[in-house]
Amino acid sequence: MARPLVIKVTAGADAPERCNQAFTVAAAAAASGVPVSLWLTGESAWFSLPGRAAEFSLPHATPLDDLLTVILTAGRVTLCTQCAARRDIGPDDVLPGIRIAGAPTFVEEITMDGVQALVY
Repeated sequence: MARPLVIKVTAGADAPERCNQAFTVAAAAAASGVPVSLWLTGESAWFSLPGRAAEFSLPHATPLDDLLTVILTAGRVTLCTQCAARRDIGPDDVLPGIRIAGAPTFVEEITMDGVQALVY
């Protein structure tokens, strides 16, 4: 079994290639059966809202909402508590399947035995 992968994406439309790379790696890993946890932080927090991923466009890239669907289906997606609060995003605002959690949960995930953490 592959070791779990925790990916923190800090970029959104402000750095589209970096953002897309994080979602692509997370979706590829999830589709391959790797346990994946994707954390939406900073500007990527907006993609927790319905319709926002569909608005994102990057030439020659898989649509972000398709990648997010794969990750939500086969992995876990978490919106950072502070990032949500700064953007006035609450639990009732986010897509089904996205949870809101903070640093203690992130630290717990990345310090488990065998976990690989990546930050984009």
